[in-house]
Amino acid sequence: MAVRRHPTPRARLAFAVTLALSGSMAHGAEENPATALEAPTVEIIGTTPLPGIGVPVNQVPANVQAATGAEIQKQKTLDLSEFLDNNLGSVTLNHGQNNPFQPDVNFRGLSASPLLGTPQGLSVFMDGVRINEPFGDVVNWDLIPQNAISTITLIPGSNPVFGLNTLGGALSVNTKSGFQYPGASASIYGGSWGRKAAEFEYGMHGEKADLFLAGNLLDEDGWREHSPSRIRTLFTKVGLEREDTDLDVSLMLADNKLEGTQALPLPWLDARKQAYTWPDRNENQLAFLNVKASHFLAADKLLAGNLYYRRYTNDNFSSNVNDDCKGIVGNCATGVLAGGADPQALNDLSKIETTGYGGSVQLTLLGDLRGKKNNFTVGASADLGRTDFSQSEEAADFTADRGTVGTGVFSLATDVKTTNDYYGLYLTDTYSFTERWHLTLSGRYNWAKVKIEDKTGLEPALNGDHTFTRFNPAAGLNFNPTPELSTYVAYSEGMRAPTPIELTCADPAAPCRLPNNFLADPPLEKVVSKTMEAGLRGRWTEALGWNASVYRTDLNDDIIFISSGGAVNAGFFQNAGKTRRQGLELGMHSRIGKLNLAANYGYIDATFESALTLNSPANSSAVSNDIQVSPGSKVPGIPEHSLKLRMEYDFTEAVSVGTNIMYFSSQYARGDENNQDANGKLPGYALVHLDARYQLNKKLMFFGRVTNLFDKEYETLGVLGENFFNGPGRTFNASPGNVTDEQFRSVGAPRGIWVGVKYDLGKPGN
Repeated sequence: MAVRRHPTPRARLAFAVTLALSGSMAHGAEENPATALEAPTVEIIGTTPLPGIGVPVNQVPANVQAATGAEIQKQKTLDLSEFLDNNLGSVTLNHGQNNPFQPDVNFRGLSASPLLGTPQGLSVFMDGVRINEPFGDVVNWDLIPQNAISTITLIPGSNPVFGLNTLGGALSVNTKSGFQYPGASASIYGGSWGRKAAEFEYGMHGEKADLFLAGNLLDEDGWREHSPSRIRTLFTKVGLEREDTDLDVSLMLADNKLEGTQALPLPWLDARKQAYTWPDRNENQLAFLNVKASHFLAADKLLAGNLYYRRYTNDNFSSNVNDDCKGIVGNCATGVLAGGADPQALNDLSKIETTGYGGSVQLTLLGDLRGKKNNFTVGASADLGRTDFSQSEEAADFTADRGTVGTGVFSLATDVKTTNDYYGLYLTDTYSFTERWHLTLSGRYNWAKVKIEDKTGLEPALNGDHTFTRFNPAAGLNFNPTPELSTYVAYSEGMRAPTPIELTCADPAAPCRLPNNFLADPPLEKVVSKTMEAGLRGRWTEALGWNASVYRTDLNDDIIFISSGGAVNAGFFQNAGKTRRQGLELGMHSRIGKLNLAANYGYIDATFESALTLNSPANSSAVSNDIQVSPGSKVPGIPEHSLKLRMEYDFTEAVSVGTNIMYFSSQYARGDENNQDANGKLPGYALVHLDARYQLNKKLMFFGRVTNLFDKEYETLGVLGENFFNGPGRTFNASPGNVTDEQFRSVGAPRGIWVGVKYDLGKPGN
């Protein structure tokens, strides 16, 4: 049998203090309270990046959304991004790369994306470590192992405590431990698009030490041509726990290969599986070591901290049209491989080698302040990144199916070293005037330095040294008139610093191809967000809860990517004045007999608030390649309405079936910032997914999942650009009159079906 731990006197006292402040916890009554966030419960919300004691959800002045690892595993979503899209309010995905592991995750109209150059407006943390990569602030969703997740918490607003990029919200991911998840299991599944996957979990503990392992292997061909994926991840955590101290050391390893295909011109949607050009490949490798600890100096004083090392490597190969071919008679017609003057295509090969390291330390003081309950935390963080970026280019021509064949001779185009130094000092305090009134005050001082150095000595325009600083405040007030009803109002501010990829691609006279070319570094201003939010949440019955909130986030000096025409990923970055995201969120969850039901509705009104003149040659309303954007114009790529229903019915103790029903309204294409392009908006769409489980016995479970049950044809993103493939059979043709302005669309996946089996080996000792 598993060893049962007995609480020591200090642990009992510390937990009693926490309980007095926090109400109650579903788990963790025998452990150091600082380990509570590893438990499969979402009643206590972490209000700082480092996992700690947290506060009850009814004292948090925001519409927090949370889920447990059990809920994620039950639905058998492909990865965390798909779970967020299927379940959480105001979350939408853009599949610009058309690889399922590389979506833009948008929350309240702001993004966390793996694509270099996407303006990043969300911060993401894993066990207290900011995993927005130092180079570009990107978030690689394939590097978050879904079966290692204990809880996720999505905290909306510009919460300054979570630091840079927290413009629209912060996503905190906490992983499992052997104490909380003892046992072993293995599962395999397969189905559509040649997908074959296996995963395992193993957790064990003794009196004071524990171990947890999680592994994932996946291979698939992809539903579109030339879009296979390979996932190899391993997560391990060892821990030591005593009456007043908790120590965890985790190691995450990954070796993933993801290939995608680009958006298709609107007339090409008759054959959705085809690639526009190919190949486009990303190989991600990661070694991530994290040491975190917490120690009670006294029953009401908790010291916590972490140190981490993160080695991330990305190898990218992308195929691109040679824009210089356009409209010149005979130019590129034969191609360079046949002795022509110029190539039809350019293959870009880039490499990112990033070493990230840093840590945080924070002190939490519990107990009373002037006779009233108080929870005060002060902390400091340092996130340092050192990146070597190189990019080479070779001349190439297109095959009949728009693949590229290169000359084999690569020339170095960019070789730079970038330095990111991010420091922060933060504090947050929750003061309870009474059992009904709770005031939260927070703030953070950010100091961000971005340095770019040309390693070749031949491109001095690349060199730059930029520093951005700001103190961001926040305040929130909760009034809970009854145990069943909570109300709140809040104001918060946040910031993000321009990334090296933005600073070196900010010259309108020298547009670049993302994610590759670096050119020069005209200065960009930092982005500052200011968010106001008000809401209510409560319960009508023990089994029926609800929430409602309204919010407004204004971004000053917002940075956007401006298309320069030609290839759909060519352009430059610029500050775009003021933009706004405002909206409404409604939610409900209930248990009715054998039926679990959850619903989330989100309305997002995302607009430009400054008059702008933008370059968008492919926009049909452009005059001399420019469009005029008026205040009130909608920001592209953001559906105004989203509705998500989750229903799960337990027919018996052994059989359950669930469904996710989702609706997303129409959106404008990128490049149509003035909302006047003749192609109009991308239409809205609705999807239905199914999942089912059959527990044959205590050890063996069969499961299945169906996505896009009714095989709906839909698109998740639009972008304006030029189509160079109007020759016979959609082959390359750049001669005069044959390059056409088009709306390109990223197409959604058709129906997919997967089935699998899970074998539970039981708890160690059983």
